[in-house]
Amino acid sequence: MIKKIYRLSENEVKKVLKYSKPFFSYWAVANYTINNLSYNRFSIILSAKIVKNNVSRNFFRRKVFDMVKQYISDTNGKDIVFVVKKQTKLDKKDFDSITAFEKDISFLLKKLNNNS
Repeated sequence: MIKKIYRLSENEVKKVLKYSKPFFSYWAVANYTINNLSYNRFSIILSAKIVKNNVSRNFFRRKVFDMVKQYISDTNGKDIVFVVKKQTKLDKKDFDSITAFEKDISFLLKKLNNNS
């Protein structure tokens, strides 16, 4: 888990989704806007239709936050929101879905990092 200052609140997530530039991958979309801070802030949106129970939803949320820890301290700060697409079905017990999800998020992070 990352510190609270590196996470976005609900109102900030709405602003990012409204005024963002999206990057697409197979299972997820990364929306970002530039902030006036010297660090990045992150959030993830996982619907109950995608992940059936709260334990699995928190598992995938923690996976994303563990992956973005290295991207927190950046010279130009961004607010980044990951939105998992609705046709995606994730399961904590399925190793293939976990690896595909991690691969997809790392692809989006590389794409965001190359864009700055």
